[in-house]
Amino acid sequence: MRVFVTGGSGQTGPAVVAELVAAGHSVTGLARSDAAAARLESLGATPHRGSLEDLDSLHSGATAADGVLHMAYGGDFSDLDDMMRRDRTAIETLGQPLAHSGRPLVITSGTLVMPAGRETTEKDEPDMAGIAAFRIAGERACLDFAARDVRASVVRLAPTVHGPEDHGFIPMLIATARKTGVSAYVGEGTNRWPAVHRLDAAVLFRLALEKAPAGSVLHGVAESGVTLKSIAETIARGLDLPTVSLTLAEAATHFVSPFMATAYGFDGPVSSAHTQELLGWSPTHPTLLDDLEHGDYLTRPAS
Repeated sequence: MRVFVTGGSGQTGPAVVAELVAAGHSVTGLARSDAAAARLESLGATPHRGSLEDLDSLHSGATAADGVLHMAYGGDFSDLDDMMRRDRTAIETLGQPLAHSGRPLVITSGTLVMPAGRETTEKDEPDMAGIAAFRIAGERACLDFAARDVRASVVRLAPTVHGPEDHGFIPMLIATARKTGVSAYVGEGTNRWPAVHRLDAAVLFRLALEKAPAGSVLHGVAESGVTLKSIAETIARGLDLPTVSLTLAEAATHFVSPFMATAYGFDGPVSSAHTQELLGWSPTHPTLLDDLEHGDYLTRPAS
């Protein structure tokens, strides 16, 4: 399959591109810079110069492909409405050339769109007033193409997609612990975050492209819920620091931003049982806490 990929040089993207190439697919990746183009070439992909704002480049890339995988997400988090608009427009542009063809369109969202406080499944509706509601418009734009004979599917990734050289939520926790001298969690720390290893997520994206039915909502989750207290305690042991419980008000100034404080206090366990059964996906790589103890998180130079 000739696959057009956006976000192929980002955090999770290189693992996905490598997985696709290893499976025999021909990958063309959107590249907005020389560095991104070089990274894609090193993975065996062909760069396609453009950006999410360059709709002509998105349209031409999708037109030439047998399938499209959209992982890029950009913009200013101080303007969530603009980020939502940009993502929805990109998805609509990528999907239009696939209409009435049966070709796959796979887009990325996150499990933080789901309601808090209980384990949710792929069949549950996202929370329109939730912490990540700005991702829902993109999900719907993608799934609307299922009615136009596009094999459209959404992969909701866990907030912790972990593995070597991760630069997401967990490294931010570690950096804050190093800076403040304590490894913190919010309240009792019993709130739960889903997690998935980057290489397991890459397999899921490949399977979605190859065989996800039209209209599928998939959960990229290997562990349904890891408590934030257990994450903070593992960081504390690795850095030889104490742990501390913070109120939400204290967390708003302790962490990078009030938004991140809310995220670190979010209780969002998620099941991927339906996804695993539907696609035959079986995560096999280390757990988040194993990665924290034995990976590069606590040994790489502080940034």
